[in-house]
Amino acid sequence: MSDNQIVLSKENVVALSANGGITEMIKPLMQEIFLISTFVAGTTYIKDKSVFDEIKVGDKLNLVREPENKYDEFAIAVFTQSGKKLGFLPEKDNPILARLLDAGKRLTATVEELSVKGNYVNIRIKISLVDF
Repeated sequence: MSDNQIVLSKENVVALSANGGITEMIKPLMQEIFLISTFVAGTTYIKDKSVFDEIKVGDKLNLVREPENKYDEFAIAVFTQSGKKLGFLPEKDNPILARLLDAGKRLTATVEELSVKGNYVNIRIKISLVDF
């Protein structure tokens, strides 16, 4: 057997499940495909400004579809890993990304730049498609 082969038996699958699950098994096969660089819109409307102290360059953020949003049918909210809302993706960037999320694709956002200008917090992010 070569080093590039994966052999799974019933016992191996059970052991993998007990030691971090199938997700841990496929992580080496996953890749992030860069899609777009954009920013988080609506940061001035966030009431609890302390949320911006919790993030730093390099942090992963969660993207969550809000199809019932009355202002944008393709709305995608941006959250910290702890579940606090930072704002939304800009409306101009939403349609394709929303369709990818709606189709069950996994997107990740990573903080590229973070700066404060008065009452405005500029959060520049890159969005990637997770594929394997």
